[in-house]
Amino acid sequence: MITHGSPPCVFLNMKVKLIQIGKTHFDFVDEGFAVFANRLKHYCKFESLILELPTKLKSSDPDKIKKLEGQMLEKVITQHDYLILLDENGKEYSSEQFAHFMQKQFNHHPALVFVIGGAYGFDAMIYERADAKVSLSQMTFSHQLIRLIFAEQLYRAFTIMKGEPYHHA
Repeated sequence: MITHGSPPCVFLNMKVKLIQIGKTHFDFVDEGFAVFANRLKHYCKFESLILELPTKLKSSDPDKIKKLEGQMLEKVITQHDYLILLDENGKEYSSEQFAHFMQKQFNHHPALVFVIGGAYGFDAMIYERADAKVSLSQMTFSHQLIRLIFAEQLYRAFTIMKGEPYHHA
């Protein structure tokens, strides 16, 4: 545990933004995500954004798709954002380690932006822009499911930082 007995509002000035490339096509993911997004409001200013390529721009060429998605991301990410990619080649953390990672980032950055890439990952320009990469597992998940998994892990990290009983190690 990182802190004990602090009021839940200790992180309320901190901002976490989650950007997802592509819509979720599963209602259960949207419903589960909404549960954790609502819970996160007790810990930080949480925002989520879904970016989707217009149908007319969709292509079967993965490199072209990644480039277009990268251009869309560049429009919504500022140079001041601390950008963390949720990427299969990122650093893996246990839940406790992720809570420590989050605490450390909040000590230096008031706002964190996490990005879930599309089905083909990220364009090289986004990898170059990233400040960090985090992997949620060695397993491969649909990029649509990652939104729910990440929201739950983010919520878990805050409860660990607060010493609350949600996480039972």
